[in-house]
Amino acid sequence: MNAMEFPWLTAIIILPLVAALAIPLIPDKEGKTVRWYGLGVAFVDFALMIYTFWYRYDFQNSTLQLIENYPWVPQLGLHWSVGVDGLSMPLVLLTGLINTLAIFAAWKVTNKPRLFFGLMLAMYSAQLGVFVAQDLLLFFLMWEIELVPVYLLISIWGGQNRRYAATKFILYTAAASIFILVAGFAMAFSGDTVTFDMATLGMKEYPKALELLVYTGFLIAFGVKLPIFPLHTWLPDAHGEASAPGSMILAGVLLKMGGYALIRINVEMLPNAHVYFAPVLAILGVVNIVYGACCAFAQTNLKRRLAYSSIAHMGFVLIGIASYTELGISGAVLQMVSHGLIAASLFFLSGVTYDRTHTLMMDKMGGIAKVMPKTFALFTAGSMASLALPGMSGFVGELMVFLGIATSDVYSSSFKLVVVLLSAVGVILTPIYLLSMLRQVFYGNQNQELHLDAVVSDVQPRELFITACLLLPIIGIGFYPKLATQTYDVKAVEVAAHARQVLPVVAHQQPSSLYSRIFTAPTLASSQVESLVNISK
Repeated sequence: MNAMEFPWLTAIIILPLVAALAIPLIPDKEGKTVRWYGLGVAFVDFALMIYTFWYRYDFQNSTLQLIENYPWVPQLGLHWSVGVDGLSMPLVLLTGLINTLAIFAAWKVTNKPRLFFGLMLAMYSAQLGVFVAQDLLLFFLMWEIELVPVYLLISIWGGQNRRYAATKFILYTAAASIFILVAGFAMAFSGDTVTFDMATLGMKEYPKALELLVYTGFLIAFGVKLPIFPLHTWLPDAHGEASAPGSMILAGVLLKMGGYALIRINVEMLPNAHVYFAPVLAILGVVNIVYGACCAFAQTNLKRRLAYSSIAHMGFVLIGIASYTELGISGAVLQMVSHGLIAASLFFLSGVTYDRTHTLMMDKMGGIAKVMPKTFALFTAGSMASLALPGMSGFVGELMVFLGIATSDVYSSSFKLVVVLLSAVGVILTPIYLLSMLRQVFYGNQNQELHLDAVVSDVQPRELFITACLLLPIIGIGFYPKLATQTYDVKAVEVAAHARQVLPVVAHQQPSSLYSRIFTAPTLASSQVESLVNISK
């Protein structure tokens, strides 16, 4: 077998899972060998991703690459079908980086280390499977496998209310997964052929009512994971109780699965229904931004404040997806990558702070910058990135989304003005609650009841390395966005063009005045509609 025939993606997906199954065979009593083993496997897999994409992936090709398709369970029509393109490749790399650093962040785990690192590797494998699956049944299977390790990681290694948070997480996400299965079967059995191949499903023509129902089902399922208001309430509880490595993966990878799936399935495979739902996504995005920012103010728990901040930042992803522009969709993808890095760094540093102070309540902290100056500097850098300071990746992602929706010719001027202005309110609120967080935790007089460890008070070399690995790409993308955007630019153009090509047909079938009354978002002018309908014919 030569290098071109080697199943690179399968190897990348399977390696962590096979390694996890081998952990019980490792002779180790104290967990030291297991943690080195887990870190080694994660690093090797991440290095394999970099090698594969550097030498085997064409950045200028928008189509699926490294395709592998093997019959798995023919009786169920299940195929091991995987592939990557500009939409999935950067998220695969993000998954590799965040999981590797999360395992390194879990260096001090002594409670059931075999189980902990086994679950981390199994979850790593399932997350990769979600981003590369090209069979809808395989996508659902990977989506479900990923839930179990997250539930156990929260319920066993979480905080005081860990079982409540873990149960809430599994109830929300498992119930939402039912919508993926039902909607997937509806698509598969529609028409003359039964298939779960996502490319084939995307080419099928569905009855309007069915497509709208299927889109709704997927929106609910992916909206829970993103999360979208009002399906978000599991996230603050999960973050508040999860350990630092668990929160890094929750914010850095799991939320991105929802945004990725919305583009991959809802926009690419159901473009006709997307015409009707795009204004709704834009409105929900605005609600996420304003609601998340306002709720963040009310939180005295450090990690819950960061959790609501994540909800607000995911609103920009929704607006970018709804924009119908290359710039907006590109901004949505960049926002996912950027937020993954930023949120992972902030949640890791919140874990570092908790290890020293043994509390997450900001009103019980104060003045710890004097004894933890390095932690303070790193936390400030992460917060500046989160509030979209120019020169940081957060600024570039949000700016692209703003410009994408503002320059869209799909929506009316009044609709765009409302979306931009209300989103800007969230942008103004973000620095206020983040700077307030820094002030409460690091400034002022130190709480006399707070007993810091006098020996190990500031960040250690391992912790500094983990944070630097996250902050360096944040700053690099901020100063030179092409580091990230060149990996998916051609795909963003294709997704925008694919979504826009159905606009004239839907507008011709349904007068735009209906949408202008409900959403104040007409599709295209009548002259444009007629000319484009003729072209499409």
